[in-house]
Amino acid sequence: MALQWMILTYAVAAEAVVALLLTLPSPKVLKNRLVSLISLILQPALFIVPFAGFQLLDIYWKNEHRLMCTSEICTAAERDRYEKSIFKAQRNVILCATACLLYWCIFRICKYHKEIQNLEEIEKRYKDQ
Repeated sequence: MALQWMILTYAVAAEAVVALLLTLPSPKVLKNRLVSLISLILQPALFIVPFAGFQLLDIYWKNEHRLMCTSEICTAAERDRYEKSIFKAQRNVILCATACLLYWCIFRICKYHKEIQNLEEIEKRYKDQ
């Protein structure tokens, strides 16, 4: 069960690196090529959004069907295990939300860059006339 969380963790790390590369100042030619490359990768990388959504549904289902350990009959080890599972679920929810948010940020940065590029081309055409 931990494999999907490792995949999601690596995807979030890769998204964070890509977002950092997109936001760092760089020469215009390098930035244009980087944005075009990342734009090509964005569509296949969309799998991360439904994957994270499915993981959120899995967390919700497990939370609804989790055995509660609130009575005095529970041992200390059972309480620790229960609290640890709650903390893991909270961490995984943050991971899923971060994956979706970073994907959206990268998508918007690429889109804004392309819009700016189009506006610069239009401005250049008007100056040439």
